[in-house]
Amino acid sequence: MTRIHAARRPVLLAALALALLGGCASPEPRYYTLAQGPAAAAAGAAIPTDNPIWIEVAPVRVPERLNRPQLVVRDANGGDDATLRLLDLARWSSPLPDELRDALSQRLQANLGAVDTYQQGLADVTPVYRITTEVTRLDADLGQRAGASINWTVRRLPDGKVVAGRTQAELPAPGSVDGVVAAYREIVSGAANEIASGLRSLRQ
Repeated sequence: MTRIHAARRPVLLAALALALLGGCASPEPRYYTLAQGPAAAAAGAAIPTDNPIWIEVAPVRVPERLNRPQLVVRDANGGDDATLRLLDLARWSSPLPDELRDALSQRLQANLGAVDTYQQGLADVTPVYRITTEVTRLDADLGQRAGASINWTVRRLPDGKVVAGRTQAELPAPGSVDGVVAAYREIVSGAANEIASGLRSLRQ
């Protein structure tokens, strides 16, 4: 039988304790964003702004049940469409209303050659178009599909003329959380395109 020298026992016990602690450590959450990648963001920032369209993208309203750090999906095992599940290991990089607002703003600025006075903190510039949005539905079944309903309005200042619409979408979301987030990004991009079309109609 192999004997362990008494002087080495504390070292071996400490190593064993560290190994056990490492094995029991909780997995770290992964963070997701709805913003486009650095290349797309740089392309939007590079648009000439000699004569920009001044917009103000207001914070997005979302149902309180979705306003969580974790992604919220439908629970396929619940047997009820109203059953929701919070994914503790899949979280938004910022509060969901901010994620949606920033993503919409990014796409609108790139689409229209606009400057968002809200995002840029330009208090001394009066926006010409104020954009408000409300997400009434944002849900997904992991590995299957993702969908949303987004109400939006564009108000022209100072005369107050308004154009409004609703973006509704159902997209496949293969894979796991990555597929859901990719589908959400595509839905937000579609909403931004519809909002941009509405804004252009006010400019005619």
